[in-house]
Amino acid sequence: MDTETQGDLSRRDRERHLLAAVDESDNSRRAVMYLADFFSGARDVFITLLSILPEPEEDFFPSDEARLAWRDDKKRQMEAVLASYRNILLTAGFSAEQVTARLEIKACPSVADAILEEQARLRSCIVVVGRRGISHHQEFVFGSTSNKILHQAKNCAVLVVE
Repeated sequence: MDTETQGDLSRRDRERHLLAAVDESDNSRRAVMYLADFFSGARDVFITLLSILPEPEEDFFPSDEARLAWRDDKKRQMEAVLASYRNILLTAGFSAEQVTARLEIKACPSVADAILEEQARLRSCIVVVGRRGISHHQEFVFGSTSNKILHQAKNCAVLVVE
């Protein structure tokens, strides 16, 4: 491990790093607003706003141009949402250095697994997610990202905001 990485990890151990897994839903917005209210003014709190857009299989689109157009449109939409969430935190008193926004568009069988991998990589002490508001039947059939994170997260707290 290089000296810079050791310094980053040592610093992270002294700070509270929160991973907010967000999308364009009202519940994600409420989760960001909760973080703004609860943690504003804390200089040792750092927040990563993470949005993961699962890329559909290539054969989902009639052409490569259609796939790229979908990707560009989704990227543009989510970047605007992330910018608005970041602005909520900055307006609440977080410094620009305390808030990072990242968008990942990638093939992933499970968004929850991708979020948990990022939590482990960042060593976040809290994962914050908004509940999507699906019915119990839909959750049984399709699964629930927030439910999976809640039950499989290790070495961190999980905050689910509805």
